[in-house]
Amino acid sequence: MRIMKPFIAIPIGDPAGIGPEIVSKAVADDLIFDTARCVVIGDKKVMENAIKITNTNLKLHIIQDVNEGIYEKGYLNLIDLNNIDFSKLEFGKVSGMCGKAAYEYIKKSIDLAMAHQVHGVATTPINKESLKAGNINFIGHTEIFGALTNTEDPLTLFEVHNLRVFFLSRHVSLRKACDLVKKDRIKDYVKRCLKVLQQLGVSEGTMAIAGLNPHSGEHGLFGNEEVLEVMPAVQELKEEGYNVEGPIGADSVFYLALKGHYNSVLSLYHDQGHIATKTLDFERTISITGGMPILRTSVDHGTAFDIAGTGKASAVSMIEAIRIAAKYYPGFVK
Repeated sequence: MRIMKPFIAIPIGDPAGIGPEIVSKAVADDLIFDTARCVVIGDKKVMENAIKITNTNLKLHIIQDVNEGIYEKGYLNLIDLNNIDFSKLEFGKVSGMCGKAAYEYIKKSIDLAMAHQVHGVATTPINKESLKAGNINFIGHTEIFGALTNTEDPLTLFEVHNLRVFFLSRHVSLRKACDLVKKDRIKDYVKRCLKVLQQLGVSEGTMAIAGLNPHSGEHGLFGNEEVLEVMPAVQELKEEGYNVEGPIGADSVFYLALKGHYNSVLSLYHDQGHIATKTLDFERTISITGGMPILRTSVDHGTAFDIAGTGKASAVSMIEAIRIAAKYYPGFVK
């Protein structure tokens, strides 16, 4: 079921970073106005300042409920958590106050989505050090969303243009990532990744498994992970009826998927897929957290503390994150 202009919740991220500025720019953008009804979660004083910095001339409209919003051009509808002492806010600085506030914005967004008051959440950058300083015991968005939605091991999917990339492992060392390339793990991830694709409306096509070693190890000449783990996993998955191929050399598989030969790629470690997607188009590489009962998209850049408060930050990625949320929300409508 498609609803005209879905409600998309947008937590403003770390107030000391560029989050409030890119939110202001995105809400003012014509494409987003035509695509979604944005519900911003943040702090009134922070957003007033962001609107001033970015010169977007938006009218700030404070709401308690999404149905109170004025979804007309030139308005920014804000749920104000009033959790920042603006006199103590320093752009570009690690701050426990800002880390705690960022977490509270995310939590409120998740609450709205779990209560079906919004159709998706598009998140902005947070800072891991600020979270820690604010006594928030999570290292990032994925872990927060997993915990607050009772989702074990959420999946990360990157989308940029026609390329979709899942990740077998995320924030572990390269040595440990290689150790995680195991048959059973690959099978489990492929099955869950395909469920995510189905929920996003992608049911046609084949998933490709990237090779780990150069040229997928050349049948064990230099590296045997493909022979011992990847190939048996793919063979068993095929026997069980799953549309999957691999291993396919990482120097070509992402290009082939971009051209439509595959509907997605399972990257075997963090940087393998990050390099492929971000080299293609850094600003339009969007992260989607899969396997949860709610939809979450995100920019895939940081807080950019070095330019925070200057108004220089590009909103291209924020605009794309909101657009992707609006694109995929029908699979999450109850």
